[in-house]
Amino acid sequence: MRKGLAATMVLLGAAAVGCGDGNGGGLVVTGTPPATPYTGPLTVPVKEAAGEDDGEDSPRAVQARSGAAGRALECDAEIYSGGGSDPWSKGDGGSTPEEGLRAFFDMEQPELPESGYRMERKEKGRVLFSYDVEGRTKVAVVVALDRPHRPGWGPETSASCDPAELPASFTDSTWFEIWTDRDGRRVPVTKVHSSVGAAHCDWESARFLAIGRGEDGRLYARDPEGVLDGMLTSAYDPDGTMPAAARDTGYRFHDWQLWLTAGRSKAYVRTPDGVEVWPAVKEGVGCK
Repeated sequence: MRKGLAATMVLLGAAAVGCGDGNGGGLVVTGTPPATPYTGPLTVPVKEAAGEDDGEDSPRAVQARSGAAGRALECDAEIYSGGGSDPWSKGDGGSTPEEGLRAFFDMEQPELPESGYRMERKEKGRVLFSYDVEGRTKVAVVVALDRPHRPGWGPETSASCDPAELPASFTDSTWFEIWTDRDGRRVPVTKVHSSVGAAHCDWESARFLAIGRGEDGRLYARDPEGVLDGMLTSAYDPDGTMPAAARDTGYRFHDWQLWLTAGRSKAYVRTPDGVEVWPAVKEGVGCK
């Protein structure tokens, strides 16, 4: 159901996330109504493709398959993830809308906060739950009752904004490392993010850096112990030189600064100790 940055997630390992989200309370809370509550329909046809030129991870494609949930979002950046539900068996659904929301987490295992949702809209057979940050909906889940091949209450559609728009108390427990701009503002992970390598591949000493989304995205790696043998387009250099043509992207992660050249075959990370050269990862390689 949930799609987005799929190829990068294979390489980065998609580590399990924690349940803390900073909102406190249980899965569903009373909450404060947002300034502009969603007033649109809760029944919106789900489309698997938005157009011939859209890749499956494009914002238009994600929006098209996320139905009413996608329309209920109030994102600062583009929609990040969303989709419709898979069928389930009798006993998997819930007897109440709240149990239907819990079924969403049990069945889909999404990388989303697991508490602090508010019932925003209720219609016959459908309920919209929203997770709000500063009064704006960043995660939306529409649960429905007794849909075809989906007995009881359970998820119909869901959608989320970029993880960088969720509280740091939640994202600090995820596999994403959120970067900031020069002014300290969190940058969408669809623009840049990093992550420690997957433990089940013995890549913990490596770190991956993803820039961009979909076909335009690039993936680089820091590999001080050489665990990514054969995966890199050139050698990692911990004591490199900044090319004259390199430009400062303005992206920061703690005391790291990201610089790039026009060719983008390597990423240059300025640290307090010097410059590290992170080579690009070869296409079609990953961890199984």
